[in-house]
Amino acid sequence: MKKYLSFFRIRFTNGLQYRAAALAGIATQFAWGGLEILMFKAFYSYNPEAFPMEFSALCSYVWLQQALLSLYMVWFYENEIFDMIISGNVAYELCRPISIYKMWFVKNMASRLSKAVLRAFPILLVAAFLPEPYGLALPKDVIAALWFLFSLTAAFLVVIAFCMIIYICCFYMVSSLGIRIVAAALAEFLTGAVIPLPFFPEEVERIIRFLPFASMQNLPLRIYSGDVYGAQLYEGILLQLFWLMALILIGKVMLSRALRRVTAFGG
Repeated sequence: MKKYLSFFRIRFTNGLQYRAAALAGIATQFAWGGLEILMFKAFYSYNPEAFPMEFSALCSYVWLQQALLSLYMVWFYENEIFDMIISGNVAYELCRPISIYKMWFVKNMASRLSKAVLRAFPILLVAAFLPEPYGLALPKDVIAALWFLFSLTAAFLVVIAFCMIIYICCFYMVSSLGIRIVAAALAEFLTGAVIPLPFFPEEVERIIRFLPFASMQNLPLRIYSGDVYGAQLYEGILLQLFWLMALILIGKVMLSRALRRVTAFGG
């Protein structure tokens, strides 16, 4: 366990060094979040009752989405891992007395958390002081806040487990570009990053709800905004835990099979 904590600490500390990039990211996410809220406001002004979420809940959803982007952006990968697999340098990793899956998992956690630490708090702080209904509202009660934190952690791990499968698929490919583009486009749409899932047609949303993508950013953000509660909340949490275990198991099985047939420099 100590060696994985060391990997985490090194990568996390390294990520904290990019403060200028974090400031640029904060400005970008403020601008994007504001534009998104104003766009939805134009639609809500026409007929507020036609939408499945209250506008104040939607604003909280958007600000949390922007603040926690580093945790849930499925299009963010460790290029070092892709290069290692494609070039064959992964052979050096096989010589170490460690689990490659755990090491890569921990590195991904550290990279994302370091970005979130630098960006999340300024965005949340400013959004909390914006006038109603455009700002970030508090959860409706302490129970909702606790479930939000639990779901937030589970969703974060589900995202990393999904990305691990993308890394492992590259053992069977000459280039990682194709699968990265397809996975990012599909996940961005189905996780609610582009449009919150309640805005999808009911028949489509009912199907997406049971896919692993709905267990990513969609659930914790909707728990916080009060859009998910009661039986639907417990169902969502159970699905999160199911997909977390399933994706980790699938990733480990895929990696085990890939390492049996991996070829590096003809050996």
